[in-house]
Amino acid sequence: MDHLPFVLAQDRGSEGFQLHGGTIDCQSGEYNPFLAYTCQHGTISTALLGCNVILSDHNAGDGGFCVVPGSHKSNFKMPKGMVDGERFEEFVIQPPTKAGDVILFSEGTVHGAKSWTADHQRRTCLYRFSPATNVYGRSYFGHEGGGWPKRTYEDLSPAQKAVLEAPFANRLDRPNINPDGSVEVTTRSERKKQHDHDVFGTKYF
Repeated sequence: MDHLPFVLAQDRGSEGFQLHGGTIDCQSGEYNPFLAYTCQHGTISTALLGCNVILSDHNAGDGGFCVVPGSHKSNFKMPKGMVDGERFEEFVIQPPTKAGDVILFSEGTVHGAKSWTADHQRRTCLYRFSPATNVYGRSYFGHEGGGWPKRTYEDLSPAQKAVLEAPFANRLDRPNINPDGSVEVTTRSERKKQHDHDVFGTKYF
């Protein structure tokens, strides 16, 4: 997991949030490796995955989460005026969702939020995840360097705990989640770990 999860709550009339993100930054046009989306040899990868858990209905026209479809593959910044919703609004889509739905999106996709127009409160919980060897946020350092907040670890399965590991390579005794939900630790040979301990004073170089 990357970033602490948080809840977004907006009442009727709340303003939106300008478009942001993009593998090619939507404002500067510069390549953004921390949000990169790639598809190579049939494998899709994203440097930061957004997981938007919808807690209240977002009907068509209500506002809230919006996205520019296909922008994760763009090689150009947004046209002038688009980021702030002044132009080309027809290309910015607000997907209708119901409470309990989950939106998975690459942060390499340009996204934002439209102003909230519904009478009921907008509520959504945002989680973000990055690959084991990549990181964007620093919440895994925890409060005063002690890991995630202690209550985060309560009543978790081994697979759920594995998701909270700090970023480091799979081969360095990292618990990896199998398709069936079981956890398997990827490690190096004892000989290699002993070598590193003898040379560096630690089994992890």
